Amino acid sequence: MENFWDFNVWGTYHVIAVLLVSLLAANILKKSIKWLQDSLIPISVLGGGILIVVAGIYKLITGDVMFDTAFFGGNGTATLELLTYHTLALGFIAASLKSSNEKLTRERTVEIFNTGVTTVATYLLQAIFGLAISMAATLVIKDFFVAAGILLPFGYGQGTGQAMNYGTIFENDFGFVGGKSFGLTIAALGFLSASIGGVIHLNLLRKRGLLKTGPGKEGALSSEEIQSENEIPMQESIDKLTVQIALIALAYLLAYLLMFGLGQLLPGMRSVIYGFNFLLGVLAATLVKTLMNQLKKRGFIKREYTNNFLLTRASNFFYDIMVVAGIAAIRLGVLENYWGIILIMGVVGLVITYYYNHYIAKTLFPHYQEEQFLAMYGMLTGTASTGIILLREIDGDFASPAADNLVYQNFPAIVFGFPLMLLATLAPVKPVLTFVILVIFFIVMNIILFRSRLFKRKKVSK
Repeated sequence: MENFWDFNVWGTYHVIAVLLVSLLAANILKKSIKWLQDSLIPISVLGGGILIVVAGIYKLITGDVMFDTAFFGGNGTATLELLTYHTLALGFIAASLKSSNEKLTRERTVEIFNTGVTTVATYLLQAIFGLAISMAATLVIKDFFVAAGILLPFGYGQGTGQAMNYGTIFENDFGFVGGKSFGLTIAALGFLSASIGGVIHLNLLRKRGLLKTGPGKEGALSSEEIQSENEIPMQESIDKLTVQIALIALAYLLAYLLMFGLGQLLPGMRSVIYGFNFLLGVLAATLVKTLMNQLKKRGFIKREYTNNFLLTRASNFFYDIMVVAGIAAIRLGVLENYWGIILIMGVVGLVITYYYNHYIAKTLFPHYQEEQFLAMYGMLTGTASTGIILLREIDGDFASPAADNLVYQNFPAIVFGFPLMLLATLAPVKPVLTFVILVIFFIVMNIILFRSRLFKRKKVSK
């Protein structure tokens, strides 16, 4: 029987409380220190960095891992990893439940499709260079994990949650010691790359006189932005926020049932299936949203239950927790032999993502190339929220379609990006074959991306 005063009762709460307090401390630091404001480093990344420093000092003094002390329940590191894992899917689910009534023109549909293909092509480029670096590293470092570089697109392109998911798969199924920390460190370097590359680019635009607009002014939100017509009230017998959380929980429960069923059918792929929790979460959220729309259409539901404003807040909350928990979970000690490779991958990831996305924005999005570049570069080195942070520096009112492109590109990106997730588990077994497939896949994606230029229709002469 547990006593209320036992650390086992309080440990998980203490982990979450410390994460949230670190976010508050990071926010105060960023508001107070000018160079931190100019750095564009997300507060969640800064909060995670604070916890790494504090945990490092604690280990130097006591010799113990701070999060694995009795105060955090004896295994707080595992709690951090679980939070990173679950909040990845919960953030995606909250974003997927949002409703959209916007009608897309043919031109906008093409731009969104191209944005999704750009996302996948960048994943592939990161995977090619990352795998090439880790394959070369095996010639220098004895027993280095040959497929470590495939974590570059998951850390840079997909963020903290997926980097940890695949690091865990590599660690548990393929014996990559320190795989989780390797992936999480790559993701942390991705956020730094977003900040460094973004600041450099913004300064270049400023010097050329091209930075004409700054961030939009923050003011009070209108009632239409908070609540649309025919929605359930904010407060009645059940609070509207409670309804949003319940719908998110329902979708995640359905996602678990899907994962459980697939795991029973394909026990050999169970690790991969549960690593796709965010993808099956998006599918489950889409099913929930479709069901609610059908019930509303048939008159069983009279009012709108989802609220975009609250779902956005919930999604951002989950992403903030995901990033700060993921960075705090990094164990620097297990990476002592890998730092050279990690830094090389980080720099290469920055350079190739920067130049490739700059070329695409310049070529395919000429009407808003700078906005598209900053949004995509930020997302493909961090998360969608990082892309928004960079975009706001040049398009504070989101007058360009770049912000919408980030939202709507998810479907084509998931469709085309799914094979990469499967290839990642082939890399430890057959790295050379995986590398060749990645190169071919990258060429195909670029043919699709630049199809209008490669296959120009000849004008019919009169």
